[in-house]
Amino acid sequence: MMAEKVLEHAPATFRAIRATKPQLGFLGVGWIGRNRLEAIATQGAAEVAYVADPAPQNTAEALQSAPTAVAVDSLAAMLAEPDLAGVVIATPSALHAAQSVQALAAGKAVFCQKPLGRTAAEVRQVVAAARAADKLLGVDLSYRHTAAMQRVYEVVQSGELGQIYAVELVFHNAYGPDKPWFYDPQQSGGGCVIDLGVHLVDLALWALSFPTVQRVSSALFAKGQPLTDPATQVEDYATASLALASGTHAQLSCSWNLPAGQEAIISATFYGTQGGVAFKNVKGSFYDFVADRYYGTRTERLNSPPDAWSGRAGVVWAERLAQGETFSPEAEEFVRVAEVLDKIYGRE
Repeated sequence: MMAEKVLEHAPATFRAIRATKPQLGFLGVGWIGRNRLEAIATQGAAEVAYVADPAPQNTAEALQSAPTAVAVDSLAAMLAEPDLAGVVIATPSALHAAQSVQALAAGKAVFCQKPLGRTAAEVRQVVAAARAADKLLGVDLSYRHTAAMQRVYEVVQSGELGQIYAVELVFHNAYGPDKPWFYDPQQSGGGCVIDLGVHLVDLALWALSFPTVQRVSSALFAKGQPLTDPATQVEDYATASLALASGTHAQLSCSWNLPAGQEAIISATFYGTQGGVAFKNVKGSFYDFVADRYYGTRTERLNSPPDAWSGRAGVVWAERLAQGETFSPEAEEFVRVAEVLDKIYGRE
């Protein structure tokens, strides 16, 4: 009521600006969901209108960041709100595809945490629903939106590296997930590959303009032993080789709980006949990244921290939604990444 009174007496220009902001619902407001909520709210890209989470503490903390938002008890209740333009989903992975389809079928745009689905089949269902509803679909592939990776992308796309023949992709996490469902393949869809490797595959294919992946080979391990039962185990270490139609070879390695000597090792390095370029973390950080250009034995720093990139992917999606964007064919990229993950897991 107070918010309505304030708006009633606000200047007409302010009311017009406020009215153009899309009204968003946030489904799942744990740490990641709340971070995305705060980023979108801080940037003013949209209005945080509704929140829903089965944990009362999460809801209470989210409402502290968005005091004018309304708490609802389910996605269905959220979708029943006529002013809702889109839903930001940050729930466990097993729920992503079905919840995204439900929201899209209700005529709402969707921004979902990765993975969009546990399998390529699930991802195809979501993309098909977005196309049918003509609604904007986004996935939180957050490393694309770091300033360092943007610089790497520019160099790769410029052609100045010549023929890019090799890509090295690494994401080692000295920790592992703290929620039990991550270790249940029926709920998670897999282990470190679908959790961390999805970012690496996306960065490589995106920077190279999504060439066809001709062959994939992989080796998955659980607690130091080859993974023998993917129906009951998830991998905590994996390597994969990708042969691309462009002639490029990509090598991926990722892990949880690796004794890496630091908290994390994260990098995507592109080697060409005219030099290389790398996106990599600094001193084991999960948050600080640099972009380096390689010339033989010489390194040129292209970008350095600080960079407040966390949540930027959601802000970009919300801004696009505010500008009236609907379904974009780039959503097919989510399918192509998921197809590679299926091949790494031996599902195709």
